[in-house]
Amino acid sequence: MKICVSAMSGAMDAKVSERFGRAPYFVIVESEGMSFTPVINAAESMQGGAGPEAVRQVAAHGAQVILTGDLGPNAKTAIEAAGIKGVTGISGVKTVRQAVEEYLKK
Repeated sequence: MKICVSAMSGAMDAKVSERFGRAPYFVIVESEGMSFTPVINAAESMQGGAGPEAVRQVAAHGAQVILTGDLGPNAKTAIEAAGIKGVTGISGVKTVRQAVEEYLKK
């Protein structure tokens, strides 16, 4: 399963970004083996529509789950339409690795 984590940089030890659409990076983690792909969020500096554009980016990378601090209303609508599961409330104190490992334990 591919899990997308909104992140402050493109590494497994990066802190989680609590803002999905405006996150600097997405780290796409393959749950089996924990390999990952860093993705620079092209929507970070958009005037409007960052959430839906961010969802398009992670969907294009095959993400099935998004782990983040918060999803705006437009991002929520876009992930539902894309069939992606959104998990919010992830603290910016956690690393990408910690967020994924905790999610997989549930």
